[in-house]
Amino acid sequence: MPSPFQSFRAVRWLRTFNLVLQAMLVLTLVGGLNYLARSHPWRFDLTSDRRFSLSPETLSYVKNLPRPVRIVVTFKNEFDNPEVRGLLQEYRLAAEANPNGAIKVDYIDVYQNRREAEPLGLDQPDVILLIAGDKPRALAIDELYRMVRDKDGRTQRSAFLGEQVLTAALLDVSSPERKKIYFLAGHGELRPEDTDANRGLSSIRELLRSRNFDVETLDLTVARSIPDKAALLIAVAPQSPFKPKEQELLRQYLSNSAGRLLLFLSTRTTHGLEDLLLDWGTLVDDDVICDTGAENMTEDGDLIIGAFQPHPITQTLINYGLTLRLGETRTVRPDPGRSIGGGLTTLTLAATSLGAWGERGYRERGVPRYDPGVDIRPIPGMEPRDRLGIVTAAERVAVREGLAFSVRGGRLVVFGSGDLISNARIVNVGNQSVFLNAVNWTVDRDTQLNIPARPIERFQLSLSAADLSKLRYALLFALPGLTAFLGLAVYWTRRH
Repeated sequence: MPSPFQSFRAVRWLRTFNLVLQAMLVLTLVGGLNYLARSHPWRFDLTSDRRFSLSPETLSYVKNLPRPVRIVVTFKNEFDNPEVRGLLQEYRLAAEANPNGAIKVDYIDVYQNRREAEPLGLDQPDVILLIAGDKPRALAIDELYRMVRDKDGRTQRSAFLGEQVLTAALLDVSSPERKKIYFLAGHGELRPEDTDANRGLSSIRELLRSRNFDVETLDLTVARSIPDKAALLIAVAPQSPFKPKEQELLRQYLSNSAGRLLLFLSTRTTHGLEDLLLDWGTLVDDDVICDTGAENMTEDGDLIIGAFQPHPITQTLINYGLTLRLGETRTVRPDPGRSIGGGLTTLTLAATSLGAWGERGYRERGVPRYDPGVDIRPIPGMEPRDRLGIVTAAERVAVREGLAFSVRGGRLVVFGSGDLISNARIVNVGNQSVFLNAVNWTVDRDTQLNIPARPIERFQLSLSAADLSKLRYALLFALPGLTAFLGLAVYWTRRH
C-alpha cells in the first residue's frame, strides 16, 4: 500500500497548505512591522550637521508646552517652502510626547477656503498663524529666512531661521505670562537699552525678548525692595560698590525668596558684595588673569577659555567644542573655607589654561610676570586641578521638616568678566550660549542650546521638451522591456 505522502493528491494539498502558510506568515510579518512603525516609530537624522532635527533647546520647550498650540499655514501651492513644511512636521512629532501641549498643523488655501480663513483673520498667502487659547501670533514666511541682496539688487534667501523664529513664537503664545528679568542699575552698569558696541546690551535684550522674557531695569539705589515678580536679576559690570542696604536686599532676595542672580564683575573695580558672595561660598579676587600661551590669547589680546566642567550651563560648550572670548578677566573660585553641607553647592564652571595666573600687580607698568607668594595660582586639591576659575555657580537646596524631598532655593552665577555679554562680544557663539544657558538654568528653564541658522539646499532638474520626451519613453518602454528581457533570459536558462 503506497504511503499517503506518495499520493499526487496529498502532495498537491501539502503544497497548497505550504503556500497558504507562507502567505499568512508574510501577511503577519507585514502587519507586525506596520504595527511597530505606527506604535513605536524610530526616526534617524543621518545628515552630518543634523539639519533635519530640532535643537535640544527647542525639544525642551516643545515637550514642556503648557497648553496646545494650533498652527495655521497659508501657502500658494503645496510645493512652496519645503523647509517650512518639514520643520512644522518636526514640531508636530516632537509635541506628541507632551500630553498637555500638542501641536496641530493645518494648511489653508485663502482663495478656495474663504469661509475657514476669514474667522482667523487670514486673507493673504504665505502666512503662519500660531494660536494658543485666545492668544494669536502671525508670522510672514519671509521672517523665517535671512534675506540678502545679490549683485543685481534682487533679494534672495541665504539661510533658514525658521526654528529660531517659530520657537520664539511658540513660547510667546503658549505662556500665559512672561517671566521678568531685571537688569540692575545705579552703579554704572551696562544698560540693556544701550546700542554701543562696548558698553551696550541691546543685543542681549533682543535675545531675551525673543525667548519670551520681559526685560526691565531696576535701580537698587532708590528701590526699597525687589519686586516679587522678578524671575532673575542681572548686574553687568558695576563700576561703583553696592551699599550695605543694597547688599542686604540681594541677600534677602536670594535666601528668603529663592531668588536668582547673575553677576558679571569687571576687573579694576570694587563691587562691595564680598559678604554676600562669601555667604554663597564664592571668592572674587582683585586680580587680572594673565596667560602667556599663544593658543590661549587672540591677536588683539582677548582671553580664550576652553576648559569647562559638566553643568547645564556649560554642556553646550562641551558638546560642540565652543570657547569663550573675554577681555580683562578676574579670578572667581569657590571659597576654600566654606562650610560643607547646609544645602549649598558651589562649582567652578569655566577655568583658564594650566599656565595662567592671577596678576595682583596689574596697576604697575611693564610686562606682567608671575611673582610667587604675591600673585594667585591654583590651590592644590581644588577642582579643576591646576587651573584658575573664572565662572562659578552656587545653588542652595533646603530640606524642610515634614517633607520627604528637598525644596530648591536660590541660584547665583558669578562671571569674572564684565564685558562677556556686551554687544561686541555676544556675537561669539560660546559667549551667547553660556549666557543663555545661565539664564535658563537660573529661572528653571533647563535647556541646552541656541538654535543656529540652517543652510538652504535645493536641487532643481531642468529638462527640455526633447529630454522630457526621452525620459517619458524610457519610463514607459525601456524599464518594462528590460524587465521582460531578464524574465525571458531566466526562463530560457531554466528550460535548457
